[in-house]
Amino acid sequence: MRFEDKVVLITGASRGIGKATALLFAKEGAKVIVNFNKAEKEASNVVKEISRIGSDAIAIKCDVSKEEEVKKMISEGVKKFGKIDILINNAGIVFDIPLFEKTVEQWNRTLGVNLTGVFLCSKHAAPHLRKQKTAAIVNVSSTNGLDTLSTESADYDASKSGVISLTKNLATELAPNIRVNCVAPGWVNTDINKDLPKDYIDEETEHILMKRFGRPEEIAGVVLFLASDDASFITGTTLVVDGGYN
Repeated sequence: MRFEDKVVLITGASRGIGKATALLFAKEGAKVIVNFNKAEKEASNVVKEISRIGSDAIAIKCDVSKEEEVKKMISEGVKKFGKIDILINNAGIVFDIPLFEKTVEQWNRTLGVNLTGVFLCSKHAAPHLRKQKTAAIVNVSSTNGLDTLSTESADYDASKSGVISLTKNLATELAPNIRVNCVAPGWVNTDINKDLPKDYIDEETEHILMKRFGRPEEIAGVVLFLASDDASFITGTTLVVDGGYN
C-alpha cells in the first residue's frame, strides 16, 4: 500500500471528489482527517466507510476560510494521529448567479472558501509537513481557472485561477521537501453539478472527447498520484483532467 502509516488531511471530504479521495487514500493504507463544514452526517459516514476498509479516520468540522478554525482543525488532527504527511485542499463552493446580481458577501464567500482556504490550510499545515522526510500538498482547482465557461461563475473562476497561481508560489516556498501540485478537473458528476439542466449537460457532453462527465474516483486517482512517490519529481504543476474538453 502506497500510503501505509501516512496521515492525510482532506478538506471538503464529506462528498464528491473529497469523499472519493478519502476512501482511495484509506484503501492505500492512509489515516484520514475528514474535514467538513456543514455535512456532519455525510462526514461521519465517510469515517465509518474508512473504518470498514480497515483504516482510521476522524471527522473535524471547520470553515476553511476562518483562520482560527483552521488552526484548531490541524491541532485536533495532529493530536489524533501525531502528524500530517499530506494535505489535499479540495473544499470549494459556487454561486451560479448572473455576475452583477451577485452580492459582495457571495463574492467574498467564494473567494474565502476556494482560495483563502487553500492559503490558510497550507500555511498552518506547513510546520507539520516540514517535520516529515517527504510531504505533499495537492490543490483541487478547475478548468474554470484556465478558461471561462459562463460569467455566472466569475467569482468561482477567479478563485480557481488563484489556486493555480498559489500552487506555483507554494511549490517555490516549500521546496525541496514539500511538493505542491494542482489538479484542474473539468465536468465531474458531483453534487455541485447535480442541478444543471439536462439540455446544458447534453450540450457540454458534446464538447468532451470521452462523451461523458468524469467520476469523482477518476479525479481522486490523479490526486493520489500527485501525492505519491510516483510523482516525486513533480512540483508546481497543474494537471488538467477533463476528458478532452474542446
